[in-house]
Amino acid sequence: MPCSAVTLSLATISAIVATALLAIAFSTDNWLYTEVRRNNIQQQLAKKGGQDALVEQMNTKYYYFTRTKGLFRICYPKEKPPTVDTYLSPVETHCMNIDYYIPDTENRTKDFNDYAMTRLHMGRSAIALFIVSFFVIFVAFWTGVAGCWRRSPGNITATAILILLSCLLSAGAMGFWHGVEYYEKERRIGEEFYQEWNPLLKEFSKIHYDWSFYLAWTGVGLSLTSAILFSGAAICLRGEREREEAVNMQYLMPVYPQKQPYTYAGYPTTATAYPAGPYYHGSQYGPYNY
Repeated sequence: MPCSAVTLSLATISAIVATALLAIAFSTDNWLYTEVRRNNIQQQLAKKGGQDALVEQMNTKYYYFTRTKGLFRICYPKEKPPTVDTYLSPVETHCMNIDYYIPDTENRTKDFNDYAMTRLHMGRSAIALFIVSFFVIFVAFWTGVAGCWRRSPGNITATAILILLSCLLSAGAMGFWHGVEYYEKERRIGEEFYQEWNPLLKEFSKIHYDWSFYLAWTGVGLSLTSAILFSGAAICLRGEREREEAVNMQYLMPVYPQKQPYTYAGYPTTATAYPAGPYYHGSQYGPYNY
C-alpha cells in the first residue's frame, strides 16, 4: 500500500477526533471543579458562633456551593444557591451564564480594577480564538477533500498548514484560559474569587481540573499530530507522482535508427542499420521498390 494512503488515513482520523474533542470541550462546562464541603464549614461555625455574616453568605453567595465551570456557564451538580437565577442546561444541570459584558451598553465595567479588566479581556480572547480555530478547521476540511480527490500534494500541504494554524489558535485559546484561571486565583478582582474568600471557605474548598479541560488539551495535541501527518502525506504524494512521471517518460521517448559498425570489403565503416535481406527486385519488401 502506498505510504500516502496510510498517512492520509491517519491524518484524517486524527483531524476528525481532534475537532470532535475540541468541540465537546468548548461546549461543555467541566473545565474546573470546585468542591465546597459545606458541612465542614457549618460545623466550624457551630463551634465558634457569632459569625452571622458568614452564615448569611453561605446561604446566598454562589461561591459557597459545589460547582463546575466552563467557558460559558457555571453549573451546580449538587445543591444550587437559592438566591441565584439558574436554568437547566442540556444535561439537566442547574447553571448560570458567565457574563463577558458583550456588549457593555450600561458601562458596568467602569469600576473594574486593572486585574479584573485583564481577566475579562483574556476570557473574551479565549472564546474568540476557539471560534477562529473552528473556522480554519472548516476551511481545511474542503482543501483536504480536494487534495484527496485529486491526489494533489499542493492541496494536502495547504491542509497541513491550515490544521497547524488551527492547532496554534487552539493552543493560544488554552493559554488565555490559563491566564484567566491564574488571575482568578492569584489576583484580587472581586469577592467571589479565591484571594478574597473567607479563610474557612479556602480551607474547606478543593479546586481541580475536570474532564473538559483534558479533552481540550488532547484535541490540541491531536491537531498537531494531524498537521504533521498531512505534511508527511504531501511528501509521499509528491514522491509517488515523480516516480509515475519517470515511468511514463520511458514509454514516451522516441526510438531512432542506430548507426552500427560493420565491415565492407574488409574495411570497417559506420552506416545506418537496416533490417537484414534478402531483397528482391520489384518486391514490396526491402528498401528498394521499383
